[in-house]
Amino acid sequence: MTANSMTGYAPPARDERPLLERLAEVWEDFEQRLEQVPILQALAAGTVTLADYHRLLHNLRQQVVDGSPWIARAASNFGMDYFDLRSAAISHALEEHRDHLLLQSDYLAIGGTLPELQAGRKNVGSQALSGYMFHVASQPDPVGCLGAMFIIEGLGAQKAGEWGRRFAEVLGLADNQVHFMIYHADADVEHTGTMDAILTSDRINADAADAIVSCAKVVARLYVMQLTELDEI
Repeated sequence: MTANSMTGYAPPARDERPLLERLAEVWEDFEQRLEQVPILQALAAGTVTLADYHRLLHNLRQQVVDGSPWIARAASNFGMDYFDLRSAAISHALEEHRDHLLLQSDYLAIGGTLPELQAGRKNVGSQALSGYMFHVASQPDPVGCLGAMFIIEGLGAQKAGEWGRRFAEVLGLADNQVHFMIYHADADVEHTGTMDAILTSDRINADAADAIVSCAKVVARLYVMQLTELDEI
């Protein structure tokens, strides 16, 4: 008699659905979790304050500066069998390299100071997210990182512009005070198109698909944690 037969536990069967269908399910769950984030609830209700926006940018910056380094780490760990993914990751790391400067500009434009921003520490969600991403990116052929990019680039393409415009509307902010979010609304649309082409290519086998979905689930939850645990260090 096997251990499984004694306990009655049966491991879940492999999900054979198309990868994009599985990721769409992850995204739907992510959106539902975002709706429970206090600062986003206040934004939707129109009760968000300038102090809230200040806190959000301050907290996001500490994780944004890690974005390009973990993508570059992933690129360095793709072998020659994944040369195309290595090239894509290198290009993406370069594009993300100056993102924190866009956020910094917005932060200064709403009255923050550079020493204050640079002295910031990652909140508990940012620590977990960055730690997880460097762990995944350090594995050989870290194809699962595509799941993280699916979530993070999806946020830029589908949510950042909406949030930026809403902050501007509620708080009476100028374009140069919400540039970081508005920029990603445009830039990440192109990124997600490239991402979809990779995810639907024959480069992604069943094991890779499982790794991508798993990473997407973890990153979605940790990103919500980052937005929820503002200033909790």
